[in-house]
Amino acid sequence: MKYLLLINTWSPESTEEPPAGEPTVEEFMAYEKAVTDAGVKLDGNALDLATATTVHVRPSGERVVTDGPFAETREMVGGYYLIDVPDLDAALDWAARCPGARYGTVEVRTVWEPDRS
Repeated sequence: MKYLLLINTWSPESTEEPPAGEPTVEEFMAYEKAVTDAGVKLDGNALDLATATTVHVRPSGERVVTDGPFAETREMVGGYYLIDVPDLDAALDWAARCPGARYGTVEVRTVWEPDRS
């Protein structure tokens, strides 16, 4: 099954105190190597935290575009991994191994795939 691991990092806009510490580049490089070597990684990237654009379409059809990520949150998506593993338990194991889980959170989502039979 395919799972998306959303790495939520502390928002610089948050008024709350961030947790102590921060994952290092070396920790993420080691994690990258582990998911690649295990053959479970399908895709993954860090996301630019400084730029984002939010789009909302009102019931009238009017498109509202706002610069920046959704601001009323203490965490924001800083990156993701798309993995293919046998089950949710395996996905949770990979999420727990991610360095981002120690500083922020890693949200695990099943990728919906329509029945192709």
